[in-house]
Amino acid sequence: MNAFDFAPLFRTAIGFDRLAHLVDAAAASDASYPPYNIEKTGEDSYRLTMAVAGFGPDDIEITAKDNTLLVSGRVNGEAPKAELLYRGIAGRAFERRFVLADHIVVEGADLRNGLLHVGLKRVVPEALKPRRIAIAGQAPTLANDSAAAVKAA
Repeated sequence: MNAFDFAPLFRTAIGFDRLAHLVDAAAASDASYPPYNIEKTGEDSYRLTMAVAGFGPDDIEITAKDNTLLVSGRVNGEAPKAELLYRGIAGRAFERRFVLADHIVVEGADLRNGLLHVGLKRVVPEALKPRRIAIAGQAPTLANDSAAAVKAA
């Protein structure tokens, strides 16, 4: 695996320590279970879909805190009723973390046909949206303009 040294970039940058932490965390993470998709469903909406075969709604916990979405699954302790000759469906406990951009909120989650769908949306507060600023000033009046023309003549 390649190692990247971002120290030269951070010598002159202030306040980007969170970015360095994100890069380090992404490089360290190579977990592939459970598989997932991230889709852009609109201009400001996204959907995370995870394949969680064998898990029910009570086995999965979704937590959003500090720009991090944590999806974890714990299998209940039921033993299979028959002797298992081959296990192709993992069904093991998992924990996946996703870093969310600023102002991304979780709209809801749905579990159907072994797929967990988590709806995400960017909601920018009104105070942070661009706004047009009116320019105040005194509008010229005809009386002042005609008086100035008389003085000039």
